[in-house]
Formats: sequence, structure tokens, C-alpha cells
Amino acid sequence: PVEKCSLRGHSKDNPECTCTHGEHPWDYKANPECPVKGHLGEVNCVAWSPDGEFVASASEDKTVKIWNGKTMDEESSLTEHSDAVSTVAWNHDGSLLASGSNDGTVKLWDPKTMKVMGTLEGHSGDVNCVAWSPDGEFFASASDDATIKIWNVKTMEEKGTLKGHSDSVLSVAFSPDCETLASASVDKTVKLWALSGGTPVEKGTLKGHSDTVGSVAWNHDGSLLASGSSDKTVRL
Repeated sequence: PVEKCSLRGHSKDNPECTCTHGEHPWDYKANPECPVKGHLGEVNCVAWSPDGEFVASASEDKTVKIWNGKTMDEESSLTEHSDAVSTVAWNHDGSLLASGSNDGTVKLWDPKTMKVMGTLEGHSGDVNCVAWSPDGEFFASASDDATIKIWNVKTMEEKGTLKGHSDSVLSVAFSPDCETLASASVDKTVKLWALSGGTPVEKGTLKGHSDTVGSVAWNHDGSLLASGSSDKTVRL
């Protein structure tokens, strides 16, 4: 266990704070004033690798950083985006990392070599969310251009563009069986898309929220979908 760690963080009165924990180097309850520092802008998204070893963070400073989850040291900084990075997500086995940016692109990274495996272009607005299918064969990107794009990971090509929302799409999530995609939008709706056929098609629109829907998430077996909205409610 880590008995003592020095995190490159700062507090109001202490620019370098030393944390003394047992097993976990970052315990917010024991050390609420000791954050990890490294980004030069607001951090928009964080995501753990599937094995729990690393944390990826996306920032307004146009970078993605990968942190060691045990030592909290910065492992690498990915700097290929030309605008703020809004979202980051690992694939099912941690072999690939996807990031979406206000530059309108999605980039796929090899976290071991820190190299860009592909840059996917097609959106005409900011990319707000990226989500992997559970089998790792596809991922989806949601954008301010009111569309969702489905990408084939092996070919790095677009499988389809989902059009139906009337405003920015903020969140997407694949069902556990990979047959349905849910999307949340500023237009106050959640849409469901069928993916089992050759071409993705809209299968339904869930209405009920009175303001922007910013997040969607499936439960473990796909029997329930949760949505969170600026109307201060969560709907199932």
C-alpha cells in the first residue's frame, strides 16, 4: 500500500500538499484540498480504464492526459486536438481511447504508444460525447450539429449518421446487447435508435423532460434507461 504520496496539487494556502493515506493515494474525504494538477484549463471529462489502472482526463486546454491511478503521476499528455476536448472514453479492454473535441473531430489513441490511430472527421459542430459499444466494434459520437455518427473501429469509417434531433446532442449510450443506442439532446428529448440492421434507424422518441437532457445511461441488462435533465429530474 502507498503510505505517503506527494500530489502535484495546490490549495489556497499550500501550493504543494503532501497526502498521507493508506491504500489510496487520493482520498477526497481525508484530503479535500489536494487535487491532482496538470491541465491548464477546465477539465470536462474523466474516465477510468477498464482495469482500474489509469484515469484519462479531457480539458479545455486542448489536451487529453493519462494518469496513473495508483501513484497519480501523469503518464502522458495527448496534444493533437486543435480546440477544447470535451469527452474521452476507453474501449472495453482498454486498448484504445477515444476523444471528442470542439474542433469537430474524434481521435482514437493507443494509450501504450501515445500515438493517434485515426482522426475521424464529419461533424460540423463540437463533439460533446463519445461512447463505445460493449463489444468494442463500434463507437458513437454526439455533436452540436444535432447528429450522431456511428463509426466502425476496424475500418475507421462512418457506418451511419443518425438525424432526428432538432438541437445539439449531448450524450449517447449503447445498450448492453449493442442493439439499441440512446441519445439525449438540448431539444428536451431522448431518442432510441435500432442498430441491429444494416442501417441504423430511429425506433422511438421519449418525451417528458421540460428542459435540456444532458445524460443517458442503461442499467446492466438493458431493461431500464435513465435520463438526466436541466429540469432537475431523472426519468427511468
